[in-house]
Amino acid sequence: MMKKNRTLRLLAFSLVTFLIFGQKCAFSQVIKGEMIAGFNLAQVDGDEVYGYKKPGLQLGLGAMIPIAKKWDISLETIYNEKGANQKAQYRSDSLNGAYKLLLNYVEVPVLVHFTDKEFITVGSGFSWGRLISAKEFEHGVQTPTTAQNNVYSPNDFNVLLDLRMRIYQRLKFNFRYQYSVTKIRNREFSTLNGTVWSRNQYNNLLTFRLVYVFNEERSERNRE
Repeated sequence: MMKKNRTLRLLAFSLVTFLIFGQKCAFSQVIKGEMIAGFNLAQVDGDEVYGYKKPGLQLGLGAMIPIAKKWDISLETIYNEKGANQKAQYRSDSLNGAYKLLLNYVEVPVLVHFTDKEFITVGSGFSWGRLISAKEFEHGVQTPTTAQNNVYSPNDFNVLLDLRMRIYQRLKFNFRYQYSVTKIRNREFSTLNGTVWSRNQYNNLLTFRLVYVFNEERSERNRE
């Protein structure tokens, strides 16, 4: 129940932010709505596990506010699955090297976009994410890690790069790269011979999405 209430508060905060952010433009421009669905390929830099091997979902809603010819500002509220994954590396039953990390966030990205010839759109910006669930498995055994015990930071701040291409009418293909600008964890590692070192960890994410846009034609007429 506490987790559900926290998520609802985050969604309410996003809506209020959107209303404040967009009210000045709403009278002269038509805000474009977005439905977003896609999948992630994730890894965590600094966890000694390499490669974008953790798949995940990304689902959400967004709004784009025209601010000038060919320029828009977007605000989204998304559910975002991140983490890391590595299959068993050794035949040992107890220390086989398998690792899986599941980090699920509610995120609020804000980006500035430039559209060229109504076909391709490039953008960049930042996002704030709130950790709503976390599970970690080492050598096939679940650890005590949760979203509430502060093993991982409850907040994730990211820089975003965004590329969109029109597929058909209001439907667009979207590729997004996302990287944490603050650490999500500091962890110590050790070897059997007693060598110890520590590393900061950061979310590293590739996302492939479909974006369906509402009110696009009306918004462009008003902008003109």
